Amino acid sequence: MFLLYKEQTLEKEFFELQRYGAKLAREKASNGKRCGKNSVRRSLNLRVIFDTNIFISAFVIPGSQGEEAYLHGMKGNFNLFSSVAILTEMAQKLREKFGWQENKITRLLKTITKVNAVLKTKTHIHLLADESDNRILECAVAAKADFIVTGDKHLLALKHFQNIPF
Repeated sequence: MFLLYKEQTLEKEFFELQRYGAKLAREKASNGKRCGKNSVRRSLNLRVIFDTNIFISAFVIPGSQGEEAYLHGMKGNFNLFSSVAILTEMAQKLREKFGWQENKITRLLKTITKVNAVLKTKTHIHLLADESDNRILECAVAAKADFIVTGDKHLLALKHFQNIPF
C-alpha cells in the first residue's frame, strides 16, 4: 500500500512540475525540440543514464518521449542513474533557457533524486568537444550503465561508448 502511495505521490509531483515547465515554455514561445527515438524496454535490472535533454523534455514537453522514458524510470522499469554534473546542467538550462524559478528547480531536483541514484563521478573523460557530453559519459562509466538515453547528435554519433549503447 505504501509503495503505491509513494508512486502516486511521485507521479502527481512529476505532472505538477511538468505543467509548470510546459507553461513557461509556451510563454517563451519556445519551439522545444523533441528528444531522439531512443526507446526504453521493460527490465528491472537495466542501468540507464538520461542526458540533460531527456530530463528537460520530460519536464517541459507534455507527451514527449522524454516524459514516457522518465515515467518508465519512475515506475521502476529500469534503474535510473544521474550525476551531480548532469543535474547541475539541467538546473542551469531550466533557469536560463526556460525561466524556471529557483524554488521549482529545487523541488524538481528533490523529485528526481527520489527516482535516480545520483553519483559523484571521479573519472574525467575528454572525448567530445562539449564538456557536458563528457559528463554523460563519465556518469555512464561510474554507473556501469547498460544504456544512455539522449537526443544529442554528438553522443548519438558515437553509437556506443565502452560497450554502452545509445
